[in-house]
Amino acid sequence: MKYKQANDVYRVVAYLRLSVEDGDRVESDSISNQRTLIHDFLHGKDEFQVASEQVDDGYTGTNLADVR
Repeated sequence: MKYKQANDVYRVVAYLRLSVEDGDRVESDSISNQRTLIHDFLHGKDEFQVASEQVDDGYTGTNLADVR
């Protein structure tokens, strides 16, 4: 007897982080490129569902104190 394997779906968060070399643009090229790469990678992979997208665009470890 064959058993049907459950199709698990994983909810994931797309995390995009600023590259220091992109400077202080409104939204850096790095963020735009990361978004494209992540969504292209996940395209067709039905077991992954993007639950949210978190963007760290402009806050690095050197200015984290400014966020508080």
